Amino acid sequence: MLPSSSSPRLSRRGLLAAGGGAALTALLAACGGGDDPAKPAGNGPAGPWSFTDDRQRKVEAASAPTRVVAFTGVAAALVDFGLDSALVGVFGETTRTDGSREPQAGDLDVDKVTVLGNVWGEFNVEKYAALRPELLVTHMYDPDALWYVPDESRDKILQLAPSVAISTARTPMTRPIERYAELARSLGADLSAAKVTAAKTRFEAAAEQVRAAVKANPGIRVMASSGSPDLFYVSNPKVSTDLMYFAELGVDIVVPTKLEAGDYFEALSWENANKFPADLILLDNRSTALQPKDLAAKPTWAQLPAVRANQVTPWDAVPRFSYAGAAPLLENLAAAIRSAKRLG
Repeated sequence: MLPSSSSPRLSRRGLLAAGGGAALTALLAACGGGDDPAKPAGNGPAGPWSFTDDRQRKVEAASAPTRVVAFTGVAAALVDFGLDSALVGVFGETTRTDGSREPQAGDLDVDKVTVLGNVWGEFNVEKYAALRPELLVTHMYDPDALWYVPDESRDKILQLAPSVAISTARTPMTRPIERYAELARSLGADLSAAKVTAAKTRFEAAAEQVRAAVKANPGIRVMASSGSPDLFYVSNPKVSTDLMYFAELGVDIVVPTKLEAGDYFEALSWENANKFPADLILLDNRSTALQPKDLAAKPTWAQLPAVRANQVTPWDAVPRFSYAGAAPLLENLAAAIRSAKRLG
């Protein structure tokens, strides 16, 4: 996992520390409009509802929440598990400047939800309150750090609805997938539905494809990275949940040696971008990161052996934690490993 802020030296914990507070009544008074916010957005299971998140906090309600607001990637994962009618709002990169969806938006119908913020640090609290949310859901990369919930408005936001946080670091990718499946089921999703079971079958087959690719083409060194104007980041497979799972499948992933606070990555100056030998580069495909066309002007990037050999493949640095979201990542990784050549 790699930084998404324009301040490249900030640690993840520094980015996500708790923020200030304000009175709930003032927020509600400031709100207006909305899509008939008193009306439930979906139909959850009858009877009392509870869910214990990865902060070990138990959230309880008289019935399953039917108005859910989530980080965009979380919302897309819940859709993959069959929960869509309950989603009323999202936050985080959702659409690009050309109107197309961000990869993490998956099959989420972005026209049917309110986008509370489309960039890091943006979260419209008044719009959120107007949605009358019953539950907020997001990732948790560090203890009690809520992904894309801004520090300065965190307390205001958390006063408006209960929250659920799922750990998405220091554990293999399969774990958050399972946890989001559990949450979706508790909210009324049918995990036995054909699309869900088919996605799981595809995911399991894709994992075997990665194992087979590593066995058929051994010794391919893979580096997960991201580029910013000033720095080249190399991600740590001992912390990043997807890379940790790739390593479990046998992939030889570069481990950075001089880690920033939080241990997520090593930040290299562009002059030192060649520090770690790699045969295949996984390149962060988020709109917040530089893409190959942008990196072409960086001499040290162009000189990297994997770049010269055209052995660079897109990487969803914030994966969609569902079987449907993760299966293509594994398939693409397997294909890239199969076709890669050792570069020395």
